[in-house]
Amino acid sequence: MIASCLCYLLLPAARLFRALSDAFFTCRKNALLAKSSSTQVDGDFAMAPRGPDQEECEGLLQQWQEEGSSQALSSVSEGLLVDKGVAESSLAHLMDNPGEQDAASEDKWSSRQLSDLWAPENLEEPFPEVLGEEPLPEVEGPMWAEVPVQTGPQYADCAVSPVGALAAEQWEEDPAVVAWSIAPEPVPQEEAPIWPFEGLGQLQPPPMEIPYHEILWREWEDFSTQPDAQGLEAGDGPQFQFSLMSYNILAQDLMQQSSELYLHCHPDILSWNYRFANLMQEFQHWDPDILCLQEVQEDHYWQQLEPSLRTMGFTCFYKRRTGYKTDGCAVCYKPTRFRLLCASPVEYFRPGLELLNRDNVGLVLLLQPLVPEGLGQVSVAPLCVANTHVLYNPRRGDVKLAQMAIFLAEVDKVARLSDGSHCPIILCGDLNSVPDSPLYNFVRDGELQYHGMPAWKVSGQEDFSHQLYQRKLQAPLWPSSLGITDCCQYVTSCHPKRSEKRKYSRDFLLRFRFCSIACQRPVGLVLMEGVTDTKPERPAGWAEPVVEEDVSEPEPDFPRTVGTIQHCLHLTSVYTHFLPQHGRPEVTTMPLGLGMTVDYIFFSAESCENGNRTDRRLCHDGTLKLLGRLSLLSEEILWAANGLPNPFCSSDHLCLLASFEMEVTAL
Repeated sequence: MIASCLCYLLLPAARLFRALSDAFFTCRKNALLAKSSSTQVDGDFAMAPRGPDQEECEGLLQQWQEEGSSQALSSVSEGLLVDKGVAESSLAHLMDNPGEQDAASEDKWSSRQLSDLWAPENLEEPFPEVLGEEPLPEVEGPMWAEVPVQTGPQYADCAVSPVGALAAEQWEEDPAVVAWSIAPEPVPQEEAPIWPFEGLGQLQPPPMEIPYHEILWREWEDFSTQPDAQGLEAGDGPQFQFSLMSYNILAQDLMQQSSELYLHCHPDILSWNYRFANLMQEFQHWDPDILCLQEVQEDHYWQQLEPSLRTMGFTCFYKRRTGYKTDGCAVCYKPTRFRLLCASPVEYFRPGLELLNRDNVGLVLLLQPLVPEGLGQVSVAPLCVANTHVLYNPRRGDVKLAQMAIFLAEVDKVARLSDGSHCPIILCGDLNSVPDSPLYNFVRDGELQYHGMPAWKVSGQEDFSHQLYQRKLQAPLWPSSLGITDCCQYVTSCHPKRSEKRKYSRDFLLRFRFCSIACQRPVGLVLMEGVTDTKPERPAGWAEPVVEEDVSEPEPDFPRTVGTIQHCLHLTSVYTHFLPQHGRPEVTTMPLGLGMTVDYIFFSAESCENGNRTDRRLCHDGTLKLLGRLSLLSEEILWAANGLPNPFCSSDHLCLLASFEMEVTAL
């Protein structure tokens, strides 16, 4: 009987003990959450980072459980009161003094592992609710905030700072920006989180002991001397320096149409509001002078991107894709650095032409650099900036080449000077072609022999050699009615327009006195006596009719080469497409875990005669010179960061960034 009563008394004590334990952990977790400056994603969840505070809390809880259990076994009635008092005093002490747990907690996000902030267990596991406890109210923060950029002396003009120079406390309010800063040594975790998505073994979660910002480390490669604060280099003469970024930002509607490509991503980091905030912080951090964007959704551009970029000092131009497509290309520049001379949108769609029945577009701007007034009477050549997004379909290399020919013809027209030469050109965008593919070699080398080439081989994205039927390119690639020569120039540029006024000699006109048509009575001619009732007689020596000369204007005749296309823009790539320090190729995108390079920045430079073709950056110094670039990453590094997109890179492409200088000549 006594044992039975004791069991009935111990049962509620155990339940109370478990409830108090849950309440203790919940209150402490909420206290730590309230103390940390966590960032919400769409208001659905808050990140609760695991750090020294939680480990100490678990240790105190375990110690309290041992003491409470021993007291409950010794005396049931006293144990209930004592345990309740200990719990209340412990909770009150922890809630009143949350800052005394650990001095390292003062570093906030900089002292915690960034990889753990986005672990699946933190994103999916809800906070427990015990004894009717109300959750902490969510505090809505700004969508994105102005991020200060520290400009070192060697990056004064292009406003691109080395990542190591940024202090971690600058980004303590936003974990997305911490990806570009330096944090202390990470705290090792006891166990890695379980990967929640099945069937994606190629995309493994990153090791918990390596923070995201260290995995995605991108270095600035400097090829120049240090410029002064005004962006002008002392030496032989002043130089105009600027930076340009090319970025495929992943249109939201395209991502939703191909959702199977992003199963490895948590749904919250794929929302547009989260991605927009990350993209804007990336623009602010690198602060380019010219911004070339692809896959820009039209409604997002007008409602959010254009107003936000305007507040950052950009003037923006946008061209939406033709047809029913909702995305397009944008080129933005800072009016404090450049003045617009002309803007030319390019549409590749041609009605009735099967080769050009796609809705891709491009945008070409001619900008005049602005130099400081203190330099006196000086001038800088205009700069042609061209941005495009070529068709993706790996099987239709013929369409890609035709689109690129139209794009190069427009660039040739905009960049052509009065003496027939070209001003400096920067051509960038998503070309959907890999390095050393025929299309890439055509842009870089200026010539391509395409006759008989399989269409899939043009871009090099996939290998379809195993298929029985293969579309092959035939010459000529496009009809003459397109008005573009095989040198990728408009016909009007090669042949000036003829004058409408024609001159004929007297002898030529007299040949029509006795032509055959003059001896025939016109149909419906009114018969008038002495005027139209006579018939002309043939001359005595007129045996045969006079050969009539064709006086109609012939169609413009331009030479068509047999299976070869060319251009004369002299372009070379900013990137070498290989990481010598890692022994791996560079990648700019990673669809389905397969890394490849499809995004480029080409600039005009005369290539050097060099037997080693691996160094594509060797070129003669001209009016446009490469000063530096932001390094790319390898496929293995992006694997370790869970691929693209991820919590810090909100697109399935990496941004490309380079800085250039132009010659400033005296008038």
